[in-house]
Amino acid sequence: MATPQQQHSTGPTDTDAAAAAHDQVVTPWDVKGAEVDGKLVAIDYDRLIENFGTRRIDAATIERLERLTGQRAHPFLRRGLFFSHRDLGMILDRFEKGKPFFLYTGRGPSSGSMHTGHMIPFIFCKYPQDVFGAALVIQLTDDEKFLFKQDLKAEEANKFAYENAKDIIAFGFDPERTFIFSNFDYVGGAFYRNVQKIAKCITLNQARAAFGFVDT
Repeated sequence: MATPQQQHSTGPTDTDAAAAAHDQVVTPWDVKGAEVDGKLVAIDYDRLIENFGTRRIDAATIERLERLTGQRAHPFLRRGLFFSHRDLGMILDRFEKGKPFFLYTGRGPSSGSMHTGHMIPFIFCKYPQDVFGAALVIQLTDDEKFLFKQDLKAEEANKFAYENAKDIIAFGFDPERTFIFSNFDYVGGAFYRNVQKIAKCITLNQARAAFGFVDT
């Protein structure tokens, strides 16, 4: 028999569960607005900022950026396409004090050419390299794509990395301040490539049986 405390529990209800099931979804693979009263609504960007613990790129931040660099902010910033940040203030503090920092981005080479969506981070990264004079590191994760795509061969993924590197170089990055590398080539060469080929043949159940792994 339930106690009075149990009978008056304030735990999640069926209504709460139904509401959560129709909440907005934003992941690297899926973007969907919330469903309210049976209607799909636009993405709530203020809520995204709260959920991810970032800060809005406001007018004061853009003004400080322009004042410190002596350059207009990138159109992506002025138009709100890039609308939030984490630790941009810390970067501006370092720049103001003359302390160095570097930029980092990457590309998972799943094909021999890049489309418009792939271009966005590289279009933007050229801007901070230019105005801050910062070094830029670009990682090409050909090993990841090889493992993720069942029919992709290691040699094909590595070739895609080189083809994508040509596209990236065409954005006009400063060659003296840019380092582009392929995981297959830079992490461990031919030995590392063979390790990944073997790893791709081993299933999770085989690894559990061989090494005694458990879910915890």
